[in-house]
Amino acid sequence: MKLINSQTKTRDILHRRKARLKRSKSLMRAISNDFVFITLLLCAVNRVSCDDISRHNRPPRFIIDDHHSEIVVRLKEGPETPVGSLIYKLKGYDPDGDALEFGVQGTFDSDIITVKNLNDHEAGIYLEKELDRETKDAYTIILTLTDNKLGEGRFVTQSLLLLVEDVNDSEPVFSSYPSAVEVAENGQPGILLTVEAFDRDEGAYGQVVYYIEELDGENDAFSISTSNGKGVIRLRKSLDYERKSLYQLKVLAIDRANQGRINTGTAAIVVKVKDLEDNGPEFVSQSSVTRISEAIPKGSYVTTVRAIDGDRGVNNKIKYSILRGGNNMFKIDEDTGVVTTIKALDREDTRNLINGAYILEILATENTKIKPAPSVKTEITIILIDENDSTPQFKSTRYECEIPENAQQNTPVNFLQIEPKNEVFDYDLGNNGTFELYLDPPNDIFDITPKRSLNEATFIIRVRNPKVLDYEKIKVLNFTIVAKEITADAKYSTVPLIVFIKDRNDNIPQFSKDTYNVVVPENIGVGVSIARIEAIDLDSGNYGTQGIRYTGITGSIAQLLNMDPNTGIITIKSTAGQFFDRELYEKHHLTVEARDYLGEGNRNSVPLIITIQDVNDEIPTFLQRKYETRLFENRRAFETVLQVEARDNDVNGTRNSEIFYEIIDGEFRDNFTIESKSGIVKLRSPIDFEKLSQSRNQKLSIIPIQLTVEARDAGTPQQSSHVPIIIYVQDENDFIPRFERYSYEASILESLEGGSSVLTVKAIDLDGSSPNNLIHYRIIDGALDKFVIGSNTGIISIANGATLDPDLSTPKRHNFILTVGAIDGGIGDQQLSSSCIVNITIIDVNNKPPMFGDIETVNIKENTAVGTYVYRLVATDLDSDATLRYFFDSESSEARNENGVIIKQSEYDYMQAFDLNPNDGLIRVVKILDREKIEMLKIGIIVEDIASVSGKQTATATLNFVILDENDNNPKFQKPFYKRSIVENSQIGTNILNVIAIDADKNKSVTYELEGPEEILNLVHLDAVSGEILVQEKIDHEIFEWLNFTVRALDSGYPQRSSLADVFIQVLDENDNQPYFITEYQNLSIYENQPIGTQIAVIEADDADSGDYGKVTFLIDRLSSQGKFAIHPDTGVLTVADKIDRETKSSYMIVIEIWDNYQFGAASGESRNAFKQFYLKILDENDHKPVIEFPSQKEPACVSITEFHDTKEIVTSIKASDADDPTSPNGQVRFDIHGGSGADMFILKQIDPWNANVFARNKLNKKYGNYSLDIVVRDLGSPQMSIDMRLDICVQDFNDHALFFLSPINNYTIRVAENATVGQPITQVNARDEDVGLNALVKYRLKPDLFGNYKTFAIDENTGLITLKVPLDREKQKLYEIRVEAYDQGIPKELSSDLDLIIYVHSVSNYEPSFLVQSISVNFTEHVQPGIEKRKLPDTVDRDEVDDLDDEPTTVCYFIIYGDEDNVFNLDRATHILTIKNELDRELKENYTLIVKATEDCLSPPQVNKTDLFLKTTSSKLRKAKSEINRFKDPLNISNGTSEITEEYEEQLPVSSSLVTDDDATIIRVMVFVQDINDNPPKFVKKIFTGGVSTSADFGTEIMKIKAEDPDVGTNAKLSYYQVGKIHKTLAEGLETIKESSFLIEKDTGSVKLNFDPQKGMKGYFDFTVIVKDKDGYNDTAHVFIYLLREDQRVKFVLRQQSLETREKIDRFRDKFSNITKAIVNIDDFKVHENKDGTVDRTKTDLYLHLVNKNDNSIIEVSEVLRLVDANIEQLDELFKEFNVLDTMQASDSLVLQAEFGNPQMIIWLVIVNFIMGALLIIIITLCLSQRTNYRRELKAARVNAYVPTDTGKIPIAARVPNTNKHSTEGSNPIWLKAYENEWFKNDDNFSEEGSSTGHDSLDENVLVNTECNDNKLADDGFIKTISTSKEFNGLHTQNNLIKHLNMYQQIEKLTNGTIIAKKLETTEL
Repeated sequence: MKLINSQTKTRDILHRRKARLKRSKSLMRAISNDFVFITLLLCAVNRVSCDDISRHNRPPRFIIDDHHSEIVVRLKEGPETPVGSLIYKLKGYDPDGDALEFGVQGTFDSDIITVKNLNDHEAGIYLEKELDRETKDAYTIILTLTDNKLGEGRFVTQSLLLLVEDVNDSEPVFSSYPSAVEVAENGQPGILLTVEAFDRDEGAYGQVVYYIEELDGENDAFSISTSNGKGVIRLRKSLDYERKSLYQLKVLAIDRANQGRINTGTAAIVVKVKDLEDNGPEFVSQSSVTRISEAIPKGSYVTTVRAIDGDRGVNNKIKYSILRGGNNMFKIDEDTGVVTTIKALDREDTRNLINGAYILEILATENTKIKPAPSVKTEITIILIDENDSTPQFKSTRYECEIPENAQQNTPVNFLQIEPKNEVFDYDLGNNGTFELYLDPPNDIFDITPKRSLNEATFIIRVRNPKVLDYEKIKVLNFTIVAKEITADAKYSTVPLIVFIKDRNDNIPQFSKDTYNVVVPENIGVGVSIARIEAIDLDSGNYGTQGIRYTGITGSIAQLLNMDPNTGIITIKSTAGQFFDRELYEKHHLTVEARDYLGEGNRNSVPLIITIQDVNDEIPTFLQRKYETRLFENRRAFETVLQVEARDNDVNGTRNSEIFYEIIDGEFRDNFTIESKSGIVKLRSPIDFEKLSQSRNQKLSIIPIQLTVEARDAGTPQQSSHVPIIIYVQDENDFIPRFERYSYEASILESLEGGSSVLTVKAIDLDGSSPNNLIHYRIIDGALDKFVIGSNTGIISIANGATLDPDLSTPKRHNFILTVGAIDGGIGDQQLSSSCIVNITIIDVNNKPPMFGDIETVNIKENTAVGTYVYRLVATDLDSDATLRYFFDSESSEARNENGVIIKQSEYDYMQAFDLNPNDGLIRVVKILDREKIEMLKIGIIVEDIASVSGKQTATATLNFVILDENDNNPKFQKPFYKRSIVENSQIGTNILNVIAIDADKNKSVTYELEGPEEILNLVHLDAVSGEILVQEKIDHEIFEWLNFTVRALDSGYPQRSSLADVFIQVLDENDNQPYFITEYQNLSIYENQPIGTQIAVIEADDADSGDYGKVTFLIDRLSSQGKFAIHPDTGVLTVADKIDRETKSSYMIVIEIWDNYQFGAASGESRNAFKQFYLKILDENDHKPVIEFPSQKEPACVSITEFHDTKEIVTSIKASDADDPTSPNGQVRFDIHGGSGADMFILKQIDPWNANVFARNKLNKKYGNYSLDIVVRDLGSPQMSIDMRLDICVQDFNDHALFFLSPINNYTIRVAENATVGQPITQVNARDEDVGLNALVKYRLKPDLFGNYKTFAIDENTGLITLKVPLDREKQKLYEIRVEAYDQGIPKELSSDLDLIIYVHSVSNYEPSFLVQSISVNFTEHVQPGIEKRKLPDTVDRDEVDDLDDEPTTVCYFIIYGDEDNVFNLDRATHILTIKNELDRELKENYTLIVKATEDCLSPPQVNKTDLFLKTTSSKLRKAKSEINRFKDPLNISNGTSEITEEYEEQLPVSSSLVTDDDATIIRVMVFVQDINDNPPKFVKKIFTGGVSTSADFGTEIMKIKAEDPDVGTNAKLSYYQVGKIHKTLAEGLETIKESSFLIEKDTGSVKLNFDPQKGMKGYFDFTVIVKDKDGYNDTAHVFIYLLREDQRVKFVLRQQSLETREKIDRFRDKFSNITKAIVNIDDFKVHENKDGTVDRTKTDLYLHLVNKNDNSIIEVSEVLRLVDANIEQLDELFKEFNVLDTMQASDSLVLQAEFGNPQMIIWLVIVNFIMGALLIIIITLCLSQRTNYRRELKAARVNAYVPTDTGKIPIAARVPNTNKHSTEGSNPIWLKAYENEWFKNDDNFSEEGSSTGHDSLDENVLVNTECNDNKLADDGFIKTISTSKEFNGLHTQNNLIKHLNMYQQIEKLTNGTIIAKKLETTEL
């Protein structure tokens, strides 16, 4: 329906657009007619033809591509057409070729677009605002076009219709709907409610489909369907409040877009389920078994039961009662459900036949109006608890035990009594016989197990916290063992426990000092005692101080010392070597070791530091070979501080190292002095360079002075050394240039040409050296760009292009005063200058014409009075004597009318309208002006200087007049009145009509107003600009059939004029009234089984509309009526349509719909409808029999009760139902017993019309058996209906006897061998029950325990046989405690008893000794005497734990079976101590791997074939947890590894065919690591390091790295780098400002970093000394030279290598390049190559370096470096090929280019070279084309794809395979391969010739050579050993060819360092 409405609406819009288009055409025709009329009128008035007018100016016109009269543009709304986009391109044409200007006329819709000119004849229309079709779907716009010659306000117009097309941008929006709906849980399926959503889009975009979702996923309860645009929500099934009380529905309204965006609207509806009373009560809180003491008083609380209403929404109250059981000993509160006692209880009471237990049957009944009331029953058992009367007892009155100190956790203590009897017992029952064991006072030292036991237990004391067990702190511990019952009034007993602590060797020796410091002189002798070491031990006996032995000393000079093992006194054994030379070694660090237990026990070590005392024996040494500095004349200080420095290696701070300095020789030494302590050299007086130069007769700028300085120390005997100092005296600029004259004068004409000389100035300078005495001239001030001066000559001349005319300068200048300066060649602030004055006078000449200023456009009203002055002309002349006259020029004048048409002077003499005064230029009006004849006037004007002496001087201009209009015309409507029609309820904004009025005045802007009744004017809207009348409010035909009003048009002139037009609008009617129901009632009823056609009711409805719109049609909803009812469409009579059954459905909620205009409008959507729900109740008839239900049984089972069933308790309940109405007799029943075997024993009591209970007439004790009852059930209706049933009742025995075990006894211990097999029987238990039947059926099971012991065994549930379930491991667990439970199958509750058993696992012997770890590591120190260091290997264990009666284990011996081939180690087989036989040297070998085997056969060592031994190198698993391994650690420096040693050691293990697996626990791998001592000094990798730094480098830049190596490792190899002495600057220029250290050295890395900011102009080089030291003072020195260089002094080498590859071989490149060029080569930087286009090529590296002259340490310029490369190219060829050098160039190309292009001659040469290169390029192209035929095959091969093997590890064979070729690798162009003169390329060329000799081309044949190459048979040198197959092809033997190919590809692989596919091959000829 909505789609039809959309189509209709679209047709209406198009119809309105066509009407609007017609109106636009009419408007255009009217405008055109007016234009023609005005044109003809003007022609008649002026007696000229139209041809003359068109010849002057013809109007432009629009060019429309489709030749339509209106431009129609269709655009998508919203973002589909973005704001600012070009939506249409306008084109125009002007017959005169004038530039066109496009625009838009201001209307109501014009602001939606903007028009911008693209060129003279085109313009673009751009969207200004975003389009929204739902707001407005069409826009009418008037476009304008003018050539700016039609007259102001006149233009050609064109209508534009912009149609907005719909896009799917609106979401469906729901109208108001109920957010919550309530449905009864017995509600029948049907309609719940109807929702409706609206979408403002059109077509399928505006049509809505509905879907529904339930948030919890229960989508089967509800459904929704789409009907007439609405969503009908239906209930699909009945609901259940108890299952779910709330449904949250999500309704989705989705539009029917078939593509693109799909919009969705959502609505949330909550469906609440109303609860009904359809469920009985439920028990929610009850204890099935309650235990109470038999001694509780009367009225005591027993338990509480709680029930709730099954209907949560109703929640009726519950009443409680006891039906039976309890022997009247208990009562229950009917409201709270609390059960209490009403009599005293006695467990031994004989009346209690259940042996201390009561079973109560409790009834919970709901308090409701329903009859019978719903109820529920439950049973609870109350068991009486026996009283406590026994105390736990120990079997001994005192316990003594012992434990070693530091025993491991869980270690049991050892009881000292012969029969400890560590048992306790209590024979009470249950909790009364259950007791807890604990120690008093509480502690965390020991634990007692078990913690809790029943009746009896054997306890064990175990260690809990071994840290407290310290013999040195405590030797005896006293505790009390407490056995206490777990009951509230617990009884307990105690017994004392005494624990004795046994001593162990657990303390290490402690030294008296943390560090021993000893000072010895350099010349100490042998045998001198230097120190005494003392240590103590807190252990007792030999474990303590008396057993301490000093076992070893290690360190740098350990071999030179001797230590007494008993006293610890250390003496000098030897002074060999230089270890006691203070200048080499300042300190020695050693380690002294002490061990207890006579040297075999725990160890400890202490540092020993020996300091060497100095003796004076060193000569002072200067840090530099010579010192150089620079001194400027007349200065009293050097440029930089000159300080000499010498070092004395004797100890600092002593007289031996104190140094004094003195100048002992040298020229002019009296002019200098030196500070004796600091070595700073100073001047006594300044030096005059000019006098020094005259004395030496030298003309140099720098003169050297040499001095000699002596350094001597203060030691005895005194030592000294000498060093030369060279002082370079440099001239200073100390004389000012002087001019010969102070001022100069000259006079010149203003017409003098540029370049002419004026005068010459001259100055002199008295400085003695260049450049200080060189003079340059410049004009400082006053030249004003008119004069220039020669820099060297001093000649002043006129600047080229300068004019001296005073009239052309502002202000006029007739003389110039110049200030000329003379500047000498000084640098920076030392530059000196002087100046003079030059006065130049200019002589003037007259030669300028007059000129007009800016002339404005003059606006004149058409009625301006005659004589009015309107403008004054003003002209100027630069000459002072000029005389000016003004004239009109009629030849350059013209006039135009408002349409832009030119008016000839013959038609209208406009020149006579104005008068011009020739003297003052005043213009006045002399004739009345008429705007209708002329609107624009251009008059030419002339000014002449009549006083000129150089010919006629004039100037011309144009004066523009605009004639302004006056308002004198009224606006005129196109029609005298307007008449239209419109449909009522039209959308707001709908166009009704457009009114248009035209004003003949200049200002054609017309606005519109409405006049008429206010109630009518409120309904419409008039656009004041466009005249469009729109619908403003809803229009109702029933209120207004006609809308009559008046439109007024007003112009914008003054005074304002207006006109009126009448408008008549007819309002058309439409179907807009809703039909409605007259019938008010909603409840109906009818009896079931009524015949079809029976009338139920008459439904009445009406509609306010007339005709078809007022005709009402009745419809019934078939879903709600389910086809049972029908309604007449015209009369509304409701009748029965199908059989009605109340039992199937008791009521209907039917929906009746009413429609107007149903016949004609239902299909098209032009009908309106309404609906109403009617409740129809079905009345009952008695047509169903009763139905019996058995809620407590399923046939044929019987109802089971016990023999102790109470007569007041219900046996069972019987429930019957009738499908008829339960509120009438038809649905109510009666119960009766008609017979059966149990008719005399049971009675039937009816409690409501549908329920009855069966009770026992008398007690059933001893009457167990099966009985039956015959029961009949009848309803109370008419006619009466009945049904019979049989009820079976079974009376059963009661389970009232507990079980008891016959065997074995409780806590019985069973011994089981460790090697017992799975399934082996352990024991069998036997229990008995004195009940009968199922109550006496005994079964067995194992109870779970906390330790999981029950999982190890299994028990047969019927026989009680216990078997082994999993294998036993005594090493893991030897004691298992399990509990067996025997239980019966009795009712109501099963009874059970427990039996505790202890299973002890005894050992099985004959196991070999085993290591707990697979590998360990031990350390030995290098250069230690054999036998001093001892390492004890870990002990083995016997995995079979030794029992008390077993023998002691045998002795275990260790043997080295592998790894000691050099006979270095000695292993004591009995003590397991490992020592060395020979002294070790770590630098020769760092580690050893020994394989040790443990065996009990100590007489015959194991024989192992070493060639068959193979050890796993992969990581192995641990045999024991780390916590167990720690027990075997000893203090002998052994590290018990928990994993394999790292791979670098594993790879050194032997490999053979047999395997020693991890399962062989008798073998252990011992990794011996040789510990390093500091016995090697560091060494620099070279003695001289050189590097360079650019003057453009930044502060902190890393310059280089110095590197030293130390053969030691670890901290002994940690090196520190320092700079020593002064940093010297040589040949330095511009370095005076550097006041601090120029470079910094990082201590750890040796990185040299820049510590100052280099500046351009700095020169020179730095040199200083560096030293490297290790931690003990071993050192080495080297010298560093760093050169200052410019960026343009670097050379760039382009290498075809990656940066990492180049870095690895750079030292080789530098050394070879240096040897060939005989220069110092410094590498500056590496960079990834950057191409000219800025891209990065990672296959290439840019290497930056610079060269230094070895003779004078100067930087070699780039040009000289390139010359050296060219001169030594043959020697460098091999080096360049090795490094793939592609190019060499200057690093800074930009500087070179700038310098070169600054020279004009260079530019000329470059042009010539370019012409030559162009000619060469043409020749090369010609040669390439001529060679194309010769290389056709190679070129074709270069274009095909390379054959890439799947296995890159194999070398591909270049066989003659189609479409493959060896040259198809990128970069290997076969044309250029010939450039390399390698042999393998030559062989390849020969192969190509042979291959082509057959006349066939492999690239053109589909052939395949079957050749293979086994890569496993390739030799390492790249040659093929074996070719698998060799075949003949085309008469050629291919094997030799394949070998050639393989050789070639192997060579290529060598060049590219990888496979040919992985990298590019690129060859370049240097």
